[in-house]
Amino acid sequence: MSHRDAPTPASQRIFQPGLFDGQVALVTGGGSGIGLATAVELARLGAKVAICGRTAEKLEAARAEIAAVAPAGAEAVHTATCDIREDEQVKATVAGVVERWGAIDVLVNNAGGQFPSPAQHISANGFTAVVKNNLLGTWNVTREVANQSMIPKQRGRVIMVIANIYRGFPGMAHTGAARAGVENLTMSLAVEWSQFGILVNAVAPGIIISTGTMRYPPEIVARGIRATPLKRAGTVDEVAASILFLASPAAQYITGATLRIDGAQALWGDTWELPA
Repeated sequence: MSHRDAPTPASQRIFQPGLFDGQVALVTGGGSGIGLATAVELARLGAKVAICGRTAEKLEAARAEIAAVAPAGAEAVHTATCDIREDEQVKATVAGVVERWGAIDVLVNNAGGQFPSPAQHISANGFTAVVKNNLLGTWNVTREVANQSMIPKQRGRVIMVIANIYRGFPGMAHTGAARAGVENLTMSLAVEWSQFGILVNAVAPGIIISTGTMRYPPEIVARGIRATPLKRAGTVDEVAASILFLASPAAQYITGATLRIDGAQALWGDTWELPA
């Protein structure tokens, strides 16, 4: 396989069957993209998986895909319509998972969203909406999972899905600020919650071909690929594999870290060109 060839999903399946037997995972934004790929792999490896999102139809389609690979079938899948920006919805969603399965062992904070725009054209409402989605929403879910399950059980894994923010994020000032906040939250919680046996880490994907990037203009995605030393985009399966590693026993002495999944884009000198 050439270094520029995208890996097949099968090439990412390096984990032992049954790795997550007996564990419960909650994946926000689990109806598509990175969230769905992660939920599918967690279920395939034996976890009971809850997914949440804002679109019921998308969640139902995802439920069928996850159940098709789960050893226990549909019994291992739980869906909940939830806007993570709304505190009461988050509390009810987490409580529903805990009531059904008794605990949440793994939380994947994948839900988020943004829109590309030159910074000077982002309104106050637009900036606030993106920060609420990516930072406040992530905090709402993390706090509730910790308080309702992980702190009482004295165990847990939290994986934040952020973005490649390390050389500035032209066209994405709002989400860059929010995701940087999530990365600092990751480090702060890793220290503070180590006393409870909770490990908190993050992954920072670069240009990943998913349902999310497909909404962006093709020229923006192409610029990102040109700015990536490996000269290709990543896949949702590659990101999911990294998340599973951080949730697995192999990562039990890793906390407060951010794993960049970006083909070395964060290290490269090229910058994106943006219209004024």
